[in-house]
Amino acid sequence: MDKDQVQHIAMLARLRVADEEIADTVDKLSRIVDFVDQLAQADTADVVPMAHPLHAAQRLRPDAVTEPNERDEFQKNAPAVDNGFYLVPKVIE
Repeated sequence: MDKDQVQHIAMLARLRVADEEIADTVDKLSRIVDFVDQLAQADTADVVPMAHPLHAAQRLRPDAVTEPNERDEFQKNAPAVDNGFYLVPKVIE
């Protein structure tokens, strides 16, 4: 990375980087990009995709109704409803 690239990235990200910070930022971003390049070279052909690094089961609650259906009661307060749906004004033409 060079100074111009860092200034361009900062402008795109709407970041203000002071002139005295540019050299340090160039160095840090260059090391990050080099590390990402190094990671991209790792052989991952035999790595199985996983959602979590530990062999743990997700504890889920039972899929059971816990609240009564009070839709009709709630919709009494709505300005406009139709077949159980709330009617709202059109906002996009």
